[in-house]
Amino acid sequence: MWLRIKWYWRVLMTGWLFVLFGSGGLLLTLVWFNFLLLCVRDKPKRREIARRSIAASFRLFLRIGRGLGVFDYRFEGFEQLTNDRGCLIVANHPTLLDYVFIASQAPHIGCLVKASLIHNPCFRGVIKAADYLVNSQGETLLPESQKRLAEGEAILIFPEGTRTKPGEPLVLQRGAANIAVRSGCPLRIVHIYCDQRYLDKHSRWYQIPKRKPMITVSVKQRIESQGFMANHDEASALAARRLNQYLCQELVPDPH
Repeated sequence: MWLRIKWYWRVLMTGWLFVLFGSGGLLLTLVWFNFLLLCVRDKPKRREIARRSIAASFRLFLRIGRGLGVFDYRFEGFEQLTNDRGCLIVANHPTLLDYVFIASQAPHIGCLVKASLIHNPCFRGVIKAADYLVNSQGETLLPESQKRLAEGEAILIFPEGTRTKPGEPLVLQRGAANIAVRSGCPLRIVHIYCDQRYLDKHSRWYQIPKRKPMITVSVKQRIESQGFMANHDEASALAARRLNQYLCQELVPDPH
């Protein structure tokens, strides 16, 4: 009986966290980011403040979720991201909260976001203020990514393009590998492991496990993309394919 009551509590609080997340994004957009737009004329400085604000908001959100008993989490090796400049951060994508976990601990990194999010009023202002790349930029996406990486920005990409389908092998789009090979930049692997099915590709928000889930986010090895070029004359498409196959293996997290 007590376990059932706790489950109902977590369902109720999960719904409330969704409302909190959306309203928080809208509040940041309408108040704080507009204030920054008026008061901070330097665009890079404004972007830095916006990203730090987002990270702080995410840390608060995660603490609230943990405090309410909805989920638990731990981070491993995030100090390695501090010096990862001009680097692609690639992660697997088992839950809806994966970006929140990473961005909460690494405010200096940018992100490649799905085009559909730019039409969401709760997130549109956040994406614009943080100056994130949008996956719908077509022919300009690669040169813009190369430019940012050359300037020392780290960019987070989920190569699957969507959340992992439970019970199925990872299927990666080749975008991250193409950007890495054509930019000559390194990649940093991040593993996200959830000990139960939670907010995954085929779950509704109210379909939560009987036990409180534990999410572990671990920063792993750094990979040099140029190591996948057999020689300087080799086509970058072949190197990207080779790198993508390698990532399919390396992005599978070890159960904790």
